[in-house]
Amino acid sequence: MSHSTADISVREKRAIENFDAANAADPNVEIVNGTARAKELVYAERMTAMLARFAPEADETVRLAVRAQHIERWRIARDSYPANRAGYHDWRTTLYGFHADRAGALMRDAGYDEDSIARVATMLRKANLNDPATQMMEDVVGLVFIESYMADFAAKHPEYDEAKWLGIVRKTWAKMSSRGQAFALSGIQLPVALVPLITKAVTK
Repeated sequence: MSHSTADISVREKRAIENFDAANAADPNVEIVNGTARAKELVYAERMTAMLARFAPEADETVRLAVRAQHIERWRIARDSYPANRAGYHDWRTTLYGFHADRAGALMRDAGYDEDSIARVATMLRKANLNDPATQMMEDVVGLVFIESYMADFAAKHPEYDEAKWLGIVRKTWAKMSSRGQAFALSGIQLPVALVPLITKAVTK
């Protein structure tokens, strides 16, 4: 069952407003329909929209975790960590904790109890990848990347050969559930130029 505006609690509306106000401060912008908008706010909106398409039955904590998945991401820059695999891992791990803490503070301000805050934090910290709610969030992350960001990512990395790209697609695919994988092939708009590569990656 999908959730209409009337189904959303006052505290959820307030939490989302808090998340969006935080992300609206992103100095990085993305042009959407000719208008420059805060990059992480656009990402958060796309995550919420994808969740509604993919899993309209998702509960309140999943909706909040999905909305806050990249909250204030720009505050911890990638180049503040070494430009190697270990540096990337450390950066991502630090971000998980940062997102969980920021979402928790904004949820607390919106009137949430500590159990709900902890539940969202578990998803954002990716502390239990066997948790169905965390997996649902991971599916949405993969779907949004494929539909809205993969083509731009490819344009920024013309040096990547086919083998590199097959690896990227397969890593994304491996993080998704069978339900998420099926939805990727039937429920989203695949980047046209990359369809042959995506098909090759997921069928071989």
